[in-house]
Formats: sequence, structure tokens, C-alpha cells
Amino acid sequence: MEKITTSESVKTIAIIGNPNVGKSSIFNQLTGLNQKIGNYPGVTVDKTIGSLKHGDQTYHLIDLPGTYSLYPKSEDEEVAHRVLNGLGERRPDAVLVILDAVNLERSLLLGTQVMDLGIPMAFLLNMKDLAEEKGLEIKVFELYKRLGVPLILTDARKKEGMGAIRELIFLDKFSSPDPVLDVGQFLPKDLLAAVVERYGLATPYQAFQLLLFSLKGNVLAEPDRLWLQRQAELYAVDLEKLQVAETVERYRIIRSILDESIVQEAKKPKGITLALDRIMLHPVFGYAVFLATMLLVFQAVFAWAEVPMDWIDGGFAAFSAWINALMPRGVFTDLLVEGVIPGIGGIVIFIPQIALLFGFLAFLEDTGYLSRVVFLMDRIMKPFGLHGKSVVPLISGMACAIPGIMAARNISSNKERLITILVTPWMSCSARLPVYIILIGLTVPSESFLGVNAQALALLVMYLLGISATLMGAFALKFVLKKGEKSYLICDLPIYRMPRWKAVGVTMFSKSKVFVLEAGKVIFSISIVLWVLASYGPSSRMEPLEEEREAALALVQDEEREAVEDAFAARKLENSYIGIMGKAIEPAIRPLGYDWKIGIALITSFAAREVFVATIATIYSIGADAEDELTIREKLAQETRPGTGEKVFNQATGFSLMVFYAFAMQCMSTLAVVYRETKSWKWPIFQALVMTSVAYFAALVTYQIFS
Repeated sequence: MEKITTSESVKTIAIIGNPNVGKSSIFNQLTGLNQKIGNYPGVTVDKTIGSLKHGDQTYHLIDLPGTYSLYPKSEDEEVAHRVLNGLGERRPDAVLVILDAVNLERSLLLGTQVMDLGIPMAFLLNMKDLAEEKGLEIKVFELYKRLGVPLILTDARKKEGMGAIRELIFLDKFSSPDPVLDVGQFLPKDLLAAVVERYGLATPYQAFQLLLFSLKGNVLAEPDRLWLQRQAELYAVDLEKLQVAETVERYRIIRSILDESIVQEAKKPKGITLALDRIMLHPVFGYAVFLATMLLVFQAVFAWAEVPMDWIDGGFAAFSAWINALMPRGVFTDLLVEGVIPGIGGIVIFIPQIALLFGFLAFLEDTGYLSRVVFLMDRIMKPFGLHGKSVVPLISGMACAIPGIMAARNISSNKERLITILVTPWMSCSARLPVYIILIGLTVPSESFLGVNAQALALLVMYLLGISATLMGAFALKFVLKKGEKSYLICDLPIYRMPRWKAVGVTMFSKSKVFVLEAGKVIFSISIVLWVLASYGPSSRMEPLEEEREAALALVQDEEREAVEDAFAARKLENSYIGIMGKAIEPAIRPLGYDWKIGIALITSFAAREVFVATIATIYSIGADAEDELTIREKLAQETRPGTGEKVFNQATGFSLMVFYAFAMQCMSTLAVVYRETKSWKWPIFQALVMTSVAYFAALVTYQIFS
């Protein structure tokens, strides 16, 4: 876990504000690409830290998740409370609070709470031009006098005010304000003093917050939570009513401040935003626009990523061949050519999809459309235990589960985010497509039914099966996972704007960097393990096999050597450790209609589902024609079971395999990303066990029905 170092030459500054207030835009402009991703102590939410230098002084800027108050209901918002109160790490030296000029009353609820914490701070009044467009005339100097801390006007989109912010930081013009609210009117002073003394707090408001957070079991350590609750009982304090009373009083003070700072009421909104929302939020047309947009995004991610992914794949293949030709034969060369280089390639090849997906998400968010999608979909997703924001990861999962799971970070509810992560791999991703195409070609006749090709209909059924499993799995997890928190959708609907391309580029870069550095380490390690298992076996089996191979090669002509090599490669695989594993699991998979060779394909395709096709091509000695899809289908159609003469890939086995791959977790890259997102092996192991169990029993039922 990353830890921010603090010394005389390093200062930390937190940036906080409501969602969609321009906070991250200001952060990106101040730090550029000089950013790094870490994790907050005790939580799974990412923190983005940017560095800013001035002479010998270094400033660490922390981009806190957007929140509406310091009494959040989800884990990412809870981070603001942890950081500003120094729970788990040192408090920041100063705070920049971003205010939305269009929604000052709401922004100041959070802003005045930060003021009462006693941290040196400053306000950045963003989007003042939009307030004027809406008929709000803000008396900036009067607002500055009432708040009593530095106030800078900014326009994050036009980069206005950035110089003033840097000057504020470099000259340390932050100031510690007087408390806005006297919490002594809500709590006995003896109680506040006891909490302040026990925890060494700087202000009574920190004590006030700790008491309120004793109601949430996952914020404070259990001994502290119980001690605070006992103190509240001792003084007969109703903490839930206390929070409501404090919020009501705080809003009363805020309105008194704004009464003297705003001289004109807002006009009724008009223009392009309202006109577009009549379509985007329409109960019928809104969903049609959303589906069309997601189809466009999905198609673009799939199509545009194909070319760079092919380049990456071909580049690594060429590099592997070059290394193989350059270096002498041996174990180290084999490790590089068959393990290390493909392992790295298996990481890098996902970058185009991840970068494009997050680029599109940043584009849609920056235009203001993504907020409408979340609002629109929340009602449909809620009965299944999902969130409105779950729709983007789920649809993204139809291209690849990896970027889909990473897209779930935007879901504020920890429970709904976890459910989304766990069920997204059930969406039929593009890696399943080669498996479906091969097996459908083997088992489904190319006939038409009511004008629809039967094979196309079978492919559609497989995708619908994945969607059904996703929704049913989410519905079951809704009752299994006991996270305690209630989910509320609080969603801003900002005006429609042109996106900021630099911000989109920064998002694409940072998300790709996180994947390569974090999930890549796990993928790379497992790739090498799989290579070792497939390349080596017990010497008692491998040595006689090698002697037999050399003897066979000595007896054949050059044009026959390739066929001999293919035959012995298949036998070597059978006697490798992974081949032995295939033989070992054969009794368990025989009821599904699979033999040990298909078992090996199941094991090797754990690296990636599409490996199934290449594996069965190798096992059945298809050799150089492995890339020819039709040849694979023809030769697999000729395979028979020893003794019975029955086709190996008959309809029952083919349907069983398709169902198995529809439900099974056959992708180590996905498990690595789930580990990366949940910060625990518990969830990927749970996910793999449940999905594999469901896949096994569904495939068993399918085989029994069609056999």
C-alpha cells in the first residue's frame, strides 16, 4: 500500500467537492500526467495523487472522491471523512474545497463542514459563468467576507484561475477559519471534551463527527465505536436525531450567508439542455438512445481495438520468433519464448480495449450524458441488486470483462459495486465467440427457421443465456451479501458540453497504467506457471518419450518430420503435468461428455477462453492448420471415441461445452482484475468456485437432456 511521505519539503493538499463540480479537472490541470494511483488504508477505493513542485518544495495533491457531505453512505464518499480526520493516515496540511456556483447552497453544506474541522483551507468558486447564465448574480467579495477564507474564481474548462491557485499553494495563503457551527448547542460540553481528550482531536466538531460515525460499523475500530456509543448512552444522546438537527441548523446558516451574497433568484433553465433531456430522459426514447449509444460504443471498442490488438499480438509473436532464432536452444530460451514473452503480451494486448473503453466513458461523462444514463437505468437495475451505474460495466463486459469490471469503480455503493464485479464475467465476452462459432458449426445444422439461420439463432441464445445468468446471479447475491448499507441514487444532471480532450486522454492513460502495473503482475506470474505445467512432466514419462521421438525422426524423410513432431507434441502434452491433470479430472468431467483431451483444453483455457480452440487443435494433431477455422471444424467432426466409434463432438457434448463456457470463469486475467479491484483473493476465489459449479451442473443437465 502506498504511503504519502511528509517532511519539511513535502506538503499534502486535499481537493474535495461535490460530484461533477470540476474537481478532477482542476486536479488534472495542476498536476498534468504527474500522477500515481494508490489505495486508502482500510478501503478498496483508489486515491489519485498528483505532484506539484516549486523550487525545493514538493506538494502532493490528493483528489478525493466526490461527496455531498462528510456524512456519506458509501465507501468512496467515506474516504473524505477518513482523510480529513486523519483516520488511517496523516491529515493533509491544507484543503481546497471546490464550490459549484450554480448550486452554492448544496456545495456549502460540505464546505462549511470542512471549515469546522479547523484545517487550513481555501474555496475555489467554479462555473461562475454558468451561474450568470442561469440568472444568479453572486456578490463574490461579500461571500468571501462571510466565509472568512481565501476565495478564488475559476473556470476549469477554460483553465481560468489556475495561476491564482498555484500562487495560493506556493505562497501558503491557506487560512484556518472560525467554526461556522457551535456543536456545543447539540452535545454536552463534558462529552465533547472527553472525546477530544481521548483521541487528541483539534476541534470539537471532530469529536461530533466521531460520535455520529460510531453508528457505522465499518468506519471506526470496534473498541472505539463501542466506547463512543457508551458515552452517548451515558449522556442520553440520540445520535440519529442529532445528525438531522445539525444538518438543519447548518442549512439555516448557509441560507443566511447566501441571502447577503446572491442578489437575484435563478431563472428557469432553458436552452439545449432541456431540449435534449426531453429525449434523453424520455421513458421510451431515452432507453432507445441509450441502447444506440452503447451499441455504438461497444462496436467502436470492439472494432477499433481489433487492429492495435492484432499489431500487439503479431508484434509479440514476431519478437518471440526472433528471440527463438537468435538464442541457443535450451530451457531459458523456451521460458522466454513460450512463457515470459506471451505472458507480457497477454497483459499488453488488453490495453487498447481498456484505453478505448475508459476514453469513451470519460467522453460521455464530460458531455453530461452519463449522468442521464445512470438516472434512467437505476429503476430497472435496483430489483436485481444492482445500481443504475452497473449498466455501463455490464454492457462493457460483452466486449471484455476486464474493462467492464474496472468501469464498476464509479458505483458508490460498496455492495452494488461488488455484485457488479462478481456477475460481469457472465456477460458473453468476445473471447467466448471463437468457442461458440466452432461448436455451433459442429453441432447446429445450417438451416433456416422462420427465415432466421439456426446457427445465428443459437449464437443469440448463448448471449441471452449470459445476460440471464448475470441478472439472476445479481438477484441471488443481493440476499447473500450482507453489507448493511442502504443504496441511494443522488445524481447531478449537468448541462451538456463539449468534452475536454486532454481530460479524456489523461483518463485513458491513467486507467491503462493501473491495469498494466497492478493486474499485469498477477497475469504474468500465472502465465509462467501454466507454461511450466504444459512444458514439463515426470522424467519417468518424458525421457522415454523423448528417446522414442528421436528414434522416430531418424527413420522418416524430411517432409514427414512435421507430422511426427505434431504427433509427439500431442503425446508430450498428454504426459506433461497439465496432461496428467487432464487425466486426473477425466472421471469428474466424463458425465458432461468430455474426455481427458477436452479436460486439458478446459485447464489451459483458464489463461483465456479463446485458448480452447488452439488447445484442441494441438491435442487432436491439427498442426499447421490450427488457424483455419473450417479445417478445425472438419477434423473435429471426424474425431471418434475409442471403442465405441461415437463422435466426440456430437450435439450433446457440443451443447454441454457451450453452456460450460457460458457460465465458467475461464479467464485468469479477469480473476487478476477482480483481485485488483477488491484488494482480496476471497472474492476471485469465491467467484471462480461459484461460476465453475454453476457451469458444471448446467453442462451436466444439458448433456443429459441432449444425449
